[in-house]
Amino acid sequence: MKSKQPTVCVFGIPALIALLCISTLHAANSAPEAWPHWRGPDDNGSSTSGKYPVKFDANAGVLWKVTLPGKGCSTPIAFDHRIYVTAPIDDKDAVESYDWSGKPLWQTPVGIQRPGKSNNGSGCNPSPTTDGKNLFVYFKSGNLAALDLSGKILWSTNLQERYGKDTLYWDLGTSPVLTEKAVVIAVMHHGGSYLAAFDKLTGDLLWKISRDYSTPTEGDHSYATPIVYRQDGNEAILVWGAEHLTAHDVNDGHILWSCGGFNPDHHSNWVCVASAVICGEIAVVPYGRNTQLHGIKLGGAGDVTASNRLWERDDTGSFCPTPAAYKGRVYLLRDRGEIVCIDPLTGKTAWEGKMPRKSSSYYASPTVADGKLYAAREDGMLFVAKIDGGFEVLSQNDMGERLIASPVAVGDRLLIRGESHLFCIGEK
Repeated sequence: MKSKQPTVCVFGIPALIALLCISTLHAANSAPEAWPHWRGPDDNGSSTSGKYPVKFDANAGVLWKVTLPGKGCSTPIAFDHRIYVTAPIDDKDAVESYDWSGKPLWQTPVGIQRPGKSNNGSGCNPSPTTDGKNLFVYFKSGNLAALDLSGKILWSTNLQERYGKDTLYWDLGTSPVLTEKAVVIAVMHHGGSYLAAFDKLTGDLLWKISRDYSTPTEGDHSYATPIVYRQDGNEAILVWGAEHLTAHDVNDGHILWSCGGFNPDHHSNWVCVASAVICGEIAVVPYGRNTQLHGIKLGGAGDVTASNRLWERDDTGSFCPTPAAYKGRVYLLRDRGEIVCIDPLTGKTAWEGKMPRKSSSYYASPTVADGKLYAAREDGMLFVAKIDGGFEVLSQNDMGERLIASPVAVGDRLLIRGESHLFCIGEK
């Protein structure tokens, strides 16, 4: 794959800040061995601690595996040696917990499920999230709930009963995110898109704002997950969808700044599937069904479309997998297995590589840990590649069932959620 020189606009960003890829800041402090959100402790798909295995399969290297009660595509989370995952039970949305040895702790139904319609989707696509005190889950059905860590429901509501069903073509995939006070949900589809914040303790609606933009067909559909980060020392919510990257105040949801211009030629069906990733002071945004990649400087006020776009490329990107950020670089996993290492400051390609090709695609987002990239292919193959100092495929690991969820690297263990089982991989 040829790498096209990106269009670059250089701003007065201090060199130290630009070259360092600092971790995204959060309201909650994660435990040392924790993967508390869909994309990990820093919402960037990577872990900077631990040693993780290279060679394993559905039987070899498995510390334990459990049979899940139903099909779900959500990524598990882990906190304080407890694992939480969503899956349907008897046609109900539900969440389950396991201890560090794989022993089932509890199962809690939340409400009637709305099944998935895609072979690569389910009614349990959104991942749980935790602040270490309570657990928050969201489903395609619109069910949103808070539970304590023993599985007791603290409060629940249904967003589709309150505000109308989504109009997405495919299965809802946006995961909930947490601020200091609220659990926040982004609902982005054609007509009536909104961002809503609910009190974490009571479930009371704190605020709800409209987020509608006029786009070509399907451009206003988004499956991306927001990111909570800090701007000028304060929490803010970064939202990607409807051809706009927007930052919102956590107190009332109002827009702090907005960046557009992602589809100047008005292409139809450029739906947002992959989420943005933050690396240092830059948001790297994939778009255009594998064809677009943009680097947006965070911060400012009002419309920053002209001022904050550092660079843009029209020769690479990712459609389904969300990029990972690790040690100052951003790593793209494209749908057909190409890996592209990007300098987030300039948008230039540092190196490229390819996983072994097959007709199957990559829907799961990549995970980076211990200097290695873990990439799950839909047919059940999980690849491990070296990325420090260049690219080399180290192993191909057959998990024996479809893989749509992202691998989790936590506490020297890999948690791999398949279509039927949850695997824990590690050294005995």
